[in-house]
Amino acid sequence: MDTTHKVRIVTAASLFDGHDAAINVMRRIMQSMGAEIIHLGHNRSVAEIVECAIEEDANGIAITSYQGGHVEFFKYMKDLLNENGCGHIKIFGGGGGTILPAEIKELQDYGITRIYSPDDGRHMGLEGMIEDVINRCKAPLLRLGEGNSSKQPDYWKASENWNGKLPLGEARDIRRIARAITLAEASQDFSEILPKLTGSLQMPRPRRSRGDFPVLGITGTGGAGKSSVTDEIVRRFLQAFTDKTIAVISVDPSKKKTGGALLGDRIRMNSIHHPRAYMRSLATRESDVALSKYVQEAIDIVQSQQYDFIILESAGVGQSDASILDFCDASMYVMTPEYGAASQLEKINMLDYADVICINKFDKAGAMDAYNDVCKQYKRNHKLFTAANEDLPVIGTTASKFNDEGVNTLFDKIVAIINEKTGANWIGAKTLQEQRVSTSDATIIPAKRVRYLSEICEVIRSYNSWVNEQSNIASQLYQLEGTIKLLADNNNNI
Repeated sequence: MDTTHKVRIVTAASLFDGHDAAINVMRRIMQSMGAEIIHLGHNRSVAEIVECAIEEDANGIAITSYQGGHVEFFKYMKDLLNENGCGHIKIFGGGGGTILPAEIKELQDYGITRIYSPDDGRHMGLEGMIEDVINRCKAPLLRLGEGNSSKQPDYWKASENWNGKLPLGEARDIRRIARAITLAEASQDFSEILPKLTGSLQMPRPRRSRGDFPVLGITGTGGAGKSSVTDEIVRRFLQAFTDKTIAVISVDPSKKKTGGALLGDRIRMNSIHHPRAYMRSLATRESDVALSKYVQEAIDIVQSQQYDFIILESAGVGQSDASILDFCDASMYVMTPEYGAASQLEKINMLDYADVICINKFDKAGAMDAYNDVCKQYKRNHKLFTAANEDLPVIGTTASKFNDEGVNTLFDKIVAIINEKTGANWIGAKTLQEQRVSTSDATIIPAKRVRYLSEICEVIRSYNSWVNEQSNIASQLYQLEGTIKLLADNNNNI
């Protein structure tokens, strides 16, 4: 029996529900028990959750719902999974006292795996409920010779329910793509799922002409905003090329202590909920690497399904890491203005190899100085001492800003690099933006005032402290004056 298959669970708070404290506690405990959690955050619709669960080939979905529409919400989710041949994905829910016992029974009779009540919390405890979720989601894969296919869990027999229709109106059969990647991660043959590939981990890469299905590798330090930048690139690609498809393979680190992982890049991905976009999150399943060892298989699988553009996003990397170069046609390094002293730039390997360098979060103080320092280091690394900054592939962006000038320029640059390096001949993508760095004209809070609320609080606290001091002094003076008066009165009476 192979028990190495990782339990993968999609977690979220339901639509119109901003209460994500409970689901955050739950998914952290799931991670500590070794599960890989694809977290979507709060205010997520059924369509978004179901699409995510299918694309990620999840074992289960765990939802908290405190908005009162839980009966319709959970039933619609079950219906949508069944309609698309994915009834094997288990659904778990909770909502404290907002979900009545009669509603719990109605939902579980409808096919929801389990709705947890406050009484369950008292009897089972928090960790007991989470352990129950994980145990119900486990789907050990029987290897050849250990029994016939009828003994396999429903999860592994899901393909028997897939018809020729594309799920959710997608441009590709995302069920087969997702299952092929899962089988690759389990070192299993997936030729029956995707006959175009051999299913061998030592398989040759799919034959492709120069320019077909190019891969852009995006790497950078943790917290630099790689996912936000990726999301903006996806948005512009889908708008610029209405006849093309895009796939995103995103890697996040696994915890060495527990083996669990938070695959949280989808929280920032708002553009991938689209028929022409596919995304798959991978855990490194090792603690000291930036990429999963199954990255190449995942790329081969999406290329075999003829996705026109593939983005590979690594986990946060250190200064010396450049492993993404082995898997992509073009590469981008994402950093922030907060890298420390300028001498730290000399240690970053990707400044030697990246085709484009993105300084994200350009709305922070000192961003322009950082831009100039990075340009200087790029010139030193590439011996371009006479080049102007405007001619270098260094671009400042603020991915959190709508229609950011820097991101527009970055997208144009990426398209030009892909065309040049692969001969893709993508035409019509030009945003006509020539701004090399993001501007702060439309910034809601200027960089110099990002702490303005803290400054207000500090002034108020300082004032209150001064008032208390003056009040104490006044009280002491009043007491002294009273004492002096009493002494004077006593002297007069003697």
